[in-house]
Amino acid sequence: MEQLRASFDDAPIIEKEGGYQYVVHPISNGVPMLRPELLREVVVGVTRVADLERVDKIVTPAAMGIHISTAVSLTTDVPLVVIRKREYGLDGEVSLHQQTGYSESEMYINDVDAGDRVLVLDDLLSTGGTLAAVTAALEDIGAEIVDVVVVVRKASTESAMADADHEVTSLIDVELVDGEVVVRDEYRRD
Repeated sequence: MEQLRASFDDAPIIEKEGGYQYVVHPISNGVPMLRPELLREVVVGVTRVADLERVDKIVTPAAMGIHISTAVSLTTDVPLVVIRKREYGLDGEVSLHQQTGYSESEMYINDVDAGDRVLVLDDLLSTGGTLAAVTAALEDIGAEIVDVVVVVRKASTESAMADADHEVTSLIDVELVDGEVVVRDEYRRD
């Protein structure tokens, strides 16, 4: 994860409403530009740590997990389901409410059925609000959550996933210290 680690060296930190500090990074924001070699390294990392042997579908919340999950889907031939922020009213559509440290919204799941074995894949775990809502909704559907993987985990932040039934694997853990991003750990399973 050499390139991923190095990509945080100059990552800017901005402050959102309520004093929430937010790292601007190509993986989680597309800004600055996402270089193919960084995305390739992330995809290789995900394919090494995720339990893909038992997975029928990759499930990712919109929007910033899409590029990562698309690349993993293309690499593994595992179909991709995107949880959208728009309701389509299709048969079997399931809604969920997600709340993060800086936003909240409704999201909608299509194409996941009871018995589907899924990998939940996302760009970032910070407050855990999105992943907690997604995993709860998938369980309500009756899907089997085989694995939960994130590229980046914001360490030392209270996470709604801390008490969840599912371990979350991260490729890299970062912490914000004195206005800088500090890499704390690589490839961690909680």
